[in-house]
Amino acid sequence: MKVKHIDHIGIAVKEMAQAKRFYEEILGLKLTGVEEVVEQKVKVAFFPITDSEIELLESTQPDGPVSKFIEAKGEGIQHIAFRVENLEEALQELKAKGVRLIDERPRKGAGGAKIAFIHPKETNGVLVELCERD
Repeated sequence: MKVKHIDHIGIAVKEMAQAKRFYEEILGLKLTGVEEVVEQKVKVAFFPITDSEIELLESTQPDGPVSKFIEAKGEGIQHIAFRVENLEEALQELKAKGVRLIDERPRKGAGGAKIAFIHPKETNGVLVELCERD
């Protein structure tokens, strides 16, 4: 598996409008878009920084994964995403090594990426996302 770089850091927030003010007004980052990913019950705001970005994640449903994360742990870093060269090959390699996966096959993520998550019990409690972009 070839990891290219950190693609993004996902930050779970209760209120997107309030949270994005810090990144825009204090840090001076430029918001490049907001997208809803219906399948994941989340709205995502994108703040690029060089080859990576900060993604603010706001749940669109009370039973969504981001809402559940906030209930359990509060607002904050929800996951870290690594961009890989070939997501399907990376998942096959991880499965062959006995790594427990949340997603055994890629699915559609925000920003047109193909994504898959590794189970946090394999990564010392960190939710790790692998992603591939065209």
